[in-house]
Amino acid sequence: MALMRHVNIVKPNRYQDSVTLMQVAVRLRDLDGIEDASLMMGTQPNKEMLAEAGLLTPESDAAGPNDLIIAMRGTVEAVEAAAQGQIEDLLRAELPVSAERQASEPHSLSAGLAALPDANLVLISTPGIYAAAEARKALLQGRHVMIFSDNVSVEDEYALKTLATGRGLLLMGPDCGTTIIGGVPLGFANAVRRGGIGVVGASGTGMQEITSLVSRLGGGISHAIGTGSRDLSARIKGEMTIAGLRALLDDPTTRVIVVVSKPPHPDAAERVLSEVSRADKPVVVAFLGVDVGNLQVDDPAPHLIWAATLEEAARRAVGLELGVAPDIAEPGTGHLDGLIGQLAPSQRYVRGLFSGGTFCYEAMLVMRRALGGIYSNTPLSPELTLESAHDSREHTCLDLGSDEFTVGRPHPMIDLSARAQRIIQEADDPEVAVILLDVVLGYGAHPDPAGVLSGVVKEARERAAAGGRNLVVVTSICGTDGDPQGLEGQRRALSEAGVVLAPSNAAAARLAASIASRISVAQPAENKE
Repeated sequence: MALMRHVNIVKPNRYQDSVTLMQVAVRLRDLDGIEDASLMMGTQPNKEMLAEAGLLTPESDAAGPNDLIIAMRGTVEAVEAAAQGQIEDLLRAELPVSAERQASEPHSLSAGLAALPDANLVLISTPGIYAAAEARKALLQGRHVMIFSDNVSVEDEYALKTLATGRGLLLMGPDCGTTIIGGVPLGFANAVRRGGIGVVGASGTGMQEITSLVSRLGGGISHAIGTGSRDLSARIKGEMTIAGLRALLDDPTTRVIVVVSKPPHPDAAERVLSEVSRADKPVVVAFLGVDVGNLQVDDPAPHLIWAATLEEAARRAVGLELGVAPDIAEPGTGHLDGLIGQLAPSQRYVRGLFSGGTFCYEAMLVMRRALGGIYSNTPLSPELTLESAHDSREHTCLDLGSDEFTVGRPHPMIDLSARAQRIIQEADDPEVAVILLDVVLGYGAHPDPAGVLSGVVKEARERAAAGGRNLVVVTSICGTDGDPQGLEGQRRALSEAGVVLAPSNAAAARLAASIASRISVAQPAENKE
């Protein structure tokens, strides 16, 4: 048995953005003999995460917030080879710039603004303890701000958004992963066509699903303004959702607006809806899981259109933009009837494994009418919380992007290894009938998720077949043909692996629920009483 070794390498005063660090970590873990790897700046919260993941060693004790920690676990030969050059090669590969350009690039906010004095948007991706200070500087100089960084306190977020609102500026974030401004994707976003639909969202993957579906249905996006996941909390009360809504109302290229979020705090929701009631453009609101009858709004909102799912929000928005509501065709059902007939009597449950937290939440909302309670690490109600996210129970949906799965590891949109392992684990459970997945394409995501998942799905289905069972895998793909991964190629690879493809996350959830409950797949589960 090979001797395993834990190594930490500290590179003083070496900052690189979090997306680059996650991508390099994935490539390190692909090297022979490397079992796990993580690259993080040496902040105290990051050290704690590395320690929890079993990757921290004494070499990192003296590392500070400006220092880069490279943590690895693997065979002695592999970690030594990586330390002697491969790491630096991978880091340099992420920075393909000439020496002349590298020397001339600005290394501070003030230098950047001096180099681009007409720039009106600053994107901040620094360790969280510095992000608020840099954002404040940018706001005071009259620039809109997108904070990609996380680990910014809610108190700092409130202060920054109050400052931004007072100056008529947008403060997108913190932890704002998705934005599209004037057709330019920032963070995790998709290549979508331009058009008259503007989106404001406290959900990154929710915005990706809506903008991708809009583009595929023939509509187009003017802007998609991310707000950060806490914007509709009790503390922030929708400050930037309202600012984004107003910006889109004032934008002459935007004709239809979509607002999307997981359940907002009632006070925040009512503030946003009061703003919608004064809108002179149609506004589609998708507050997933909210009982709209419980919200109190003083005035009726003639331009308000409710949507229960991300799919419905996209359809309604495109219908308003183009004048004709498009249909999203459900997959053919003939072969699914055959798949249901091949399920063993023991196979009863759905296991959803999601890289997007909003996709996980939406799937549970769609499936619960047909399936009843669904256990989760992010459940619809507290009594359905899993004792351990690493052990499924009955019907289970998991957000694999939550902290218990990402400590010391890249996000599952970038690194599919944790999900691959969990697919095999679920396939070995004789009670599992359906594995439900999301696949997210776009900038910043894994370069070929279908290439990874198709091999894993084949293995999972073979293992189930060896046990006398048929395993159904249902997937939707969030993306467009313009994305770097290529939508059609991803579809083809998954289909050839035996995956049942659905046109949206909501449609995939309906299919999964129909199969598991043995309801006729010709009638979507959410329409059954």
